Amino acid sequence: MFEFFKFTAMGRRKFTSEFKTKVVLEALKERSSLAELSQKHDLHPQQITKWKRDFLAGASSVLSKPHLSVQDEAEAEKARLLQIIGEQKVELDFLKKKLR
Repeated sequence: MFEFFKFTAMGRRKFTSEFKTKVVLEALKERSSLAELSQKHDLHPQQITKWKRDFLAGASSVLSKPHLSVQDEAEAEKARLLQIIGEQKVELDFLKKKLR
């Protein structure tokens, strides 16, 4: 069975993000009441409410895509190509030394 939480030195449980997500998605489906969910997962209803609020607050950032300007994209491509050139130069220098 998966370990969804572990106890810290102070005796508090620390839940994994996978577990929190599972609980929040169940809460959002609204198939069970908050009391039922809290009993099922051995959590305080306030904890589920906080996770749900945090999840919804961060949801828009997940769906938003950072927009790069054409200049930023060109600079990123240039940096990538320069890295490839540098790697190839190192390989060529190594192979030249081996041929001598």
